[in-house]
Amino acid sequence: MVVDFSLLLPEMLLAGLGFLVLAVDLFLPQDRPERRNKAVAAVAVVGMAAVAAMAIATQPDRSASVYGGLLFIDAYALLFKTLFLGVGIAVVLMSVEYVGRVIRHPGEFYGLIVFAVLGANLMAGAGELLTAYISLELLSFCLFVLVGLTRGDRRSAEASTKYILLGAISSAVMLYGISLLYGTSGTTVFREMGPEFWDSFSPTVIVGLAMLLAGIGFKLALVPFHLWAPDVYEGAPTPITALVAVLSKAATFALLLRFLAEARVGTLDEWQLALAVLAAATMTVGTLTALVQRNIKRLLAYSSIAQVGFVMVGVVAMTEAGANAVLLHLVGYAFTNLAAFAVVVTVEAKTRKEEIADYAGLSTASPLMAMVLTAALFSLAGLPIFAGFITKFYLFTAAADAGYLWLAVLAIANSVISLYYYLRVVREMYITEPDPEPERIRLSPTSAGALWALLAGTIAVGVYPGPFADAVDAATNALRAYAGGA
Repeated sequence: MVVDFSLLLPEMLLAGLGFLVLAVDLFLPQDRPERRNKAVAAVAVVGMAAVAAMAIATQPDRSASVYGGLLFIDAYALLFKTLFLGVGIAVVLMSVEYVGRVIRHPGEFYGLIVFAVLGANLMAGAGELLTAYISLELLSFCLFVLVGLTRGDRRSAEASTKYILLGAISSAVMLYGISLLYGTSGTTVFREMGPEFWDSFSPTVIVGLAMLLAGIGFKLALVPFHLWAPDVYEGAPTPITALVAVLSKAATFALLLRFLAEARVGTLDEWQLALAVLAAATMTVGTLTALVQRNIKRLLAYSSIAQVGFVMVGVVAMTEAGANAVLLHLVGYAFTNLAAFAVVVTVEAKTRKEEIADYAGLSTASPLMAMVLTAALFSLAGLPIFAGFITKFYLFTAAADAGYLWLAVLAIANSVISLYYYLRVVREMYITEPDPEPERIRLSPTSAGALWALLAGTIAVGVYPGPFADAVDAATNALRAYAGGA
């Protein structure tokens, strides 16, 4: 078998970039930590931007694969690669001040972010179960270390320990499910598992698929596999919380969608109903639990759980329209969540506080940050002109058209309820009188530019989704005919 390794050039360069970041940190003078931190961050940012440009420039005209379908290089993978590299760049930029203050060796921190992005990119292109599993573990191992990398922080160590233990259990469950599916079908390639295989309703197939989906459910924080998320979100360094919330979720959805489409699992009504129940439970539990949170990171954790439930509404549709809605929502969600966490990172860096009450008077201390956080929260709630409105509209419409009107109605109800806890934060920023009067928060040009860019992206997806929708449509067309699609 002749393999065209040029197809894997972006992934190979990204792996090389991870080692380069470590080497730059090792050889730069140790007596100027601030300059060293910024230099290593610059290498990571410029490198990921270059890899993204190369991935776009070298994308083949037609879908291609290596090793007989183990890894696909197509428009679907390209969309996610570009998204993941953008997320990696944003997280590195919002981490610079934190790393300079807390982390002794910045190369370790930024290098792990690069390798996490590499794992996510491989997940988006995986067309085979073991490739998907190894890619998922690469991403997970990087996140495990990043969550607990802050020395002397008890909360960070506790969050990392919980994440590792529960993550190991979920990985074992997922791997056992893969072994059952392989033992029954004789293959781990998605496209070689057809409707006839799933229609057999063999107990081994049912248990294997259930265990595989349980492992994926843990990574997504689907109910009832969500219990790790609030503690990890609260205890992790805030930039890494953003990485877990956006990169890990989007990569897992990329893998799940490709698996459902290529393996044609969507031909089974029974699995469709099971996913609908999971979606309903996830969005409802996430929304209701967020109502009583006082910590901004725990609030965003439960909000993230609810958002996963909303995305699952599109997955449940098992149609091309549902797939398009999911991908568009993930793009909007990336802009929105990164914008919210960029503000949280900055507030925490300036005040060392993360309670919702600590945001009182933020509109006075930093009008830009208050505006960006308000836009992000309104987008998460699904209010017009922001990304969340148009993407949720497509998600709920796809579910209703697929015969799941009850699920769409429940999702709308949860979106309305979520307005309460989002507006609580807005009220603190604009209405609650702070005591004492907050000091003015001065932003660096880089921080201000990043906030403006994320705000623009959040509004652009909501107001002018056309270019994003075109990219999403090309991505879903690259997949095999979506299960049950038109």
